[in-house]
Amino acid sequence: MSTRLYPLTRAVPKPLVPVAGEPNSAHVMRYLHSFGIDEIAINVHYLADAIETCFGDGSAYGVKLHYLREAILMGSAGAIKPLESFFDETFVVVGCDDLTNAPLDRLVAFHRERKALATIGLVKANDVREYGVVVLDERGRIVEFQEKPAPGTERSHLVNTGIYVFEPAIFSRIPADTFYDFGKNVFPGLQADAAPFYGLAMPDAYWSDIGTPGEYRRATFDVLAGRMRLPGGRPGRGIAPDAVIDPSVRVEGDVLVGAGVRIGAGARIAGPCAIGEAAVVGAGATLERSIVWARATIGAGATLRDSIVGQDYAVPPHATLDGDVVANNPETVPA
Repeated sequence: MSTRLYPLTRAVPKPLVPVAGEPNSAHVMRYLHSFGIDEIAINVHYLADAIETCFGDGSAYGVKLHYLREAILMGSAGAIKPLESFFDETFVVVGCDDLTNAPLDRLVAFHRERKALATIGLVKANDVREYGVVVLDERGRIVEFQEKPAPGTERSHLVNTGIYVFEPAIFSRIPADTFYDFGKNVFPGLQADAAPFYGLAMPDAYWSDIGTPGEYRRATFDVLAGRMRLPGGRPGRGIAPDAVIDPSVRVEGDVLVGAGVRIGAGARIAGPCAIGEAAVVGAGATLERSIVWARATIGAGATLRDSIVGQDYAVPPHATLDGDVVANNPETVPA
């Protein structure tokens, strides 16, 4: 349900949360396709129709896309159990909120070299309070997990990215019609049975979980700055050819202006900023270090600093947002 991103995801499901003007799951599909993966299954539940309408059969991303509609949420592992027949060889599981350039080919090769049943991709983080920490032995075997350890108690700075490689035999450890989670159920079972369960540290990989406003900002600004290059050579910044920008507008720093955007006289856009397609920025408005989603309207003379404005939202003229996250709640918006 992506409640950590509320109110942004009250009307937009997490797979469609835009990073640099495109749904993050589009970046995930292009990422997977860049490693030769051409068949992808996505499980959908919340606002499922919007996801299927956006992605269709996946051909726009070079893949064949299959959908599993979860009528009842069954957990991260339970979600893939109905797809057991789809996975007849080594397969990968990636979260729709992962923005990454992790070397998937190296991860799969390591998994096969170790004859692993399950392998987790790991990255190093200085602050691990919000992550699952993984401890490895000298061969990369996972010997311990710590969930969100307090500062000073962490036994490792390697964190679980949620990028997994599995063998089909993993399904024997996931019961049918049962809420089951990889982190809470499957992985402890693998450890208890001393199963071949490994982790690979990927020191040069970029990874962000966009599932919180803070990480979402970081990921977007990293793309704008070029610290993370989007899969498929997609541009991370720039101004769309059909954007209508008054000559008096000042644009500074790393900025993305989407298709059909209109920016009025005297406005100032100070990057990092991303403005989604068909958004309108009124005359004299100021945007600093902010993200504006598609079709939003920023009223004349309004000021945004370190803020995120959701899809179709209207910021009133001369309003000031400072560190705010605002979006429409479909339960209160007239049809």
